[in-house]
Amino acid sequence: MKLNKVNLLKALAVFEGFIIVGLAVSTVLLAVKYNATVPANANTDIRIRPYIDKEQTFYQLDGKKILTHNDTMGETFIPVFSDVPASTITSQDIKLNEKGYAQYVGSGGLASKVGIDISEHQGVIDWEQVKSSGVDFAMIRAGYRTYGGGVITLDNNLLTNLDGASAAGLDIGVYFFSQATDTDEAIEEADAILNAIAGHSITYPVVFDWELIYDDHARTDTVSVETLADCCVAFCERVKSAGYTPMIYQNTSTATHKLDLPRIKDYDFWLAEYTDFPSFYYEYDMWQYSSTGAVPGIEGSVDLNISFKDYSAD
Repeated sequence: MKLNKVNLLKALAVFEGFIIVGLAVSTVLLAVKYNATVPANANTDIRIRPYIDKEQTFYQLDGKKILTHNDTMGETFIPVFSDVPASTITSQDIKLNEKGYAQYVGSGGLASKVGIDISEHQGVIDWEQVKSSGVDFAMIRAGYRTYGGGVITLDNNLLTNLDGASAAGLDIGVYFFSQATDTDEAIEEADAILNAIAGHSITYPVVFDWELIYDDHARTDTVSVETLADCCVAFCERVKSAGYTPMIYQNTSTATHKLDLPRIKDYDFWLAEYTDFPSFYYEYDMWQYSSTGAVPGIEGSVDLNISFKDYSAD
């Protein structure tokens, strides 16, 4: 019996040796396959995690960082996407004109236009006064999807605002407050807005305004990064196929941490950040810089915008 146990132990030792050799060979093969190197002092008994082949844009290639602040960790950073264009606008390029509206004064040859965005919440608007105050364009809410039941609803004042702004000589764009949870819903929202604006002169973009609901539970709470990007692309491609300029609206926080910027970089971008100058690193075509603006012809506060493109000239 003792001899049998010895033989058994020897057999187990030999078997264990084969396993160790096999692991070592596997490690080397993985290293060759994925262009990795195996350190000379590597412990081949430790299982390694294979390299995951992702798109190059996932990685930080140039060492640039975006610094942010977190209440728990303080200053944090994220790497910069090397293939997403950075903004070239500086704080010295933006000044307030004599009427208190932001204006581009840089030397980049960009066309600066003054704009507002409105919905039924602004009530009845005197569009002639708005135009005479120096406003060039209006982004008008076409509708929204409810964040609880997911019901598509057109803005009560949509047609009135479209007609009024057009008659006063303003350029017009429209936006849809989205709560889409998949591409079918994003396309449904695009179709709703396209049907609503048929027959009207829309010279500025048709915008996908997908937002997180911060103070309540919403149907979009569990939407993934990939799904959000899919919805952006689906909406924008539907709008583009109808002959309009698609655009994506987002605030700095969600754009930085939720939006897959490499996937949507080819669409125009409307940034919301209520500061003297945006902290957003990447390129933006419009900037919503205030939610407390005062404009003649509108009672109460209104959002103020600057466009760095003259879309009516396209």
